[in-house]
Amino acid sequence: MGQILHGCARTTQAVRREIQNSKASLNTLATKFGINPKTVAKWKKRAFVTDLAMGPKVVRSTVLSREEEAAVVAFRKHTLLPLDDCLYALQEAIPHLSRSSLHRCFQRHDISRLPKEQSDPSTKPKFKQKKVDSISLWLSIELQNLLMLNSMPGKAKWKQQHF
Repeated sequence: MGQILHGCARTTQAVRREIQNSKASLNTLATKFGINPKTVAKWKKRAFVTDLAMGPKVVRSTVLSREEEAAVVAFRKHTLLPLDDCLYALQEAIPHLSRSSLHRCFQRHDISRLPKEQSDPSTKPKFKQKKVDSISLWLSIELQNLLMLNSMPGKAKWKQQHF
């Protein structure tokens, strides 16, 4: 399979490997490959030939707080509702929640796909039955209380006392 390079890339993994294994000077290698001597020095120092990962080191939400994200994940894991149903149920408690931010949250926590049901196709009901139990109701109420707490002044002091 071919290597995918960004638009400004001047070296491939093969060229980088050749730079690392070569005994020639930096300037000689730079003129040979048509690149800057600083680039040659950079690849000589590294022990690998792949590009470094770009983007944030710790992936987190820019829309949801940690408490909101934890509540959303717990809601999804408990109810196993589809994306749009989760969005509809959670939008009252989290008004700034969008479908895309909810989907990204699910992907970060590896819950974006619902588990396949293992059942006999002949006994499968025509419509999917969803039940709402007391834990779902409790989780929804706790989520609303948590969000009200986040909007109250002095919440940091309360959190230190209770968590």
